[in-house]
Amino acid sequence: MGDENTVLGALHARHLLRRTGFGARKSEVEAFAPLTRGAAADRLTNFKPAKFRPAGRDIWRRRVSWLKYMVRTRVPLQEKLVLFWHDHFATGYDKVQNHQWMADQNRLLRLHCKGNFKDFVKAINLDPAMMEYLDTFRNFKEQPNENYARELMELFTLGVTDLAGQPNYDQQDIVQISRAFSGWGWDWSRNRVRFNDWAHDYMSEYGAERGPKVIFRNRGGFGPAGRDFTQPGGEGPQEISQVVDILFEHRDSDGKSTVARFITKKLLEYFGHPLPPYPDNATIIDRVILRSGFDVTWDLRRLVREILVDDFFYETASAPPFASSTPKSVVWPVDFVVSTLRLLRVNPRSDKWGNWYIEGGQYGNVPGYLADMGQILFEPPSVFGWDWEEGWINSATLLARYAFARDVAMARGTKAYHLRPQVLMNLGLTAPGDIVDAVTEVVGIRDYLTANERQALMDYLGGPLDLNDPDVRYRKLHGLFALVLQMPQFHLH
Repeated sequence: MGDENTVLGALHARHLLRRTGFGARKSEVEAFAPLTRGAAADRLTNFKPAKFRPAGRDIWRRRVSWLKYMVRTRVPLQEKLVLFWHDHFATGYDKVQNHQWMADQNRLLRLHCKGNFKDFVKAINLDPAMMEYLDTFRNFKEQPNENYARELMELFTLGVTDLAGQPNYDQQDIVQISRAFSGWGWDWSRNRVRFNDWAHDYMSEYGAERGPKVIFRNRGGFGPAGRDFTQPGGEGPQEISQVVDILFEHRDSDGKSTVARFITKKLLEYFGHPLPPYPDNATIIDRVILRSGFDVTWDLRRLVREILVDDFFYETASAPPFASSTPKSVVWPVDFVVSTLRLLRVNPRSDKWGNWYIEGGQYGNVPGYLADMGQILFEPPSVFGWDWEEGWINSATLLARYAFARDVAMARGTKAYHLRPQVLMNLGLTAPGDIVDAVTEVVGIRDYLTANERQALMDYLGGPLDLNDPDVRYRKLHGLFALVLQMPQFHLH
């Protein structure tokens, strides 16, 4: 047990850096090990969000642009948060069909990734990629579209049910909220979102038919009168902001903030691992909310900070971490790929056609490897985002991970797009045990190996080696890197 004043040590520092970034280099672990949990969390979260927007003339190039940014960023936690919000506010290019809107949304996620969550939701309300993806642009008073109203509650703020399994809203709430979002479109002449007064559902026209604009008569702790979302601002474009204000007042069956619990749970499981069932999960969630004040301030930076000092976050940090009783979390495909490239300092080769490929093995494009692993950036499988944990792992996606590891290890040469062990470790080592220790230290899993696993890697190397011999180095040392990258310890937190 510990708190924000607990000193990390090397093992917990490595765990913190792996979960909040893309791998953990030895120098980074050494810098964080003497820090307390609180000091380390402050150092990681006190960054100014960048205004970066993926560049390129098509979605492929913008996808590569974002991947390159993740590999070279000095603020990896920022990009881990952007990935989280990309999954949370899932939006797919397959329907949007506008790569500039997708890039603009990516920058919006970055700018809001650790800010005020209520402001974040209000910004997403008017994001053109989201408005196209969930049909806000097709929500008219004569032809209501309920898609965004439903997902705003189900996926973005409340969840279908609360922690105790009680419903958070009903169909009538969806109907009413859809009225608030009617009338929005895109002004192509001015290249911006536009409110069309003629297409908005006003009570003066439809009040008798559809009733007053009231939500949560039966849910959320508002009482049978519910809440009229036209008050106090009246009807018009401001309704979509007033709806969000009401959502953030919603209380679950325990009388707690539904939004705060919903988002805290999801971030705890993203940075940590799956929570236990109710009511044990509520105990963990509520203590983090209490310390962070998230249910009052909606400050995402403070919320993430309190997650990173909590005992729950460090439950998987013991060594070795793969006992049956130890909670585990599967590394996302993009995390695996970016961590590999960062730790091995491999910069895939680019060409004039926008490809970014590994110069070894099958010479595959990095986005192609990721697609085979089950994750295409800017293309989540649905509005629900990706399936986490076991959803990342099956026979096909595991083979894709192993193929990527193999091809990176086969990128042999002296250029930046090759695996160059000479810049990662001492090639003067000769003993198999020392070589195994050096390689597993590079990828950050040395402390996680069992004695039998370490011995198996030593047996693969055989007797003493001369790593300065190119043939030995290419055959044995590069092969060892491939094996280590394929080990479960590198794919699980």
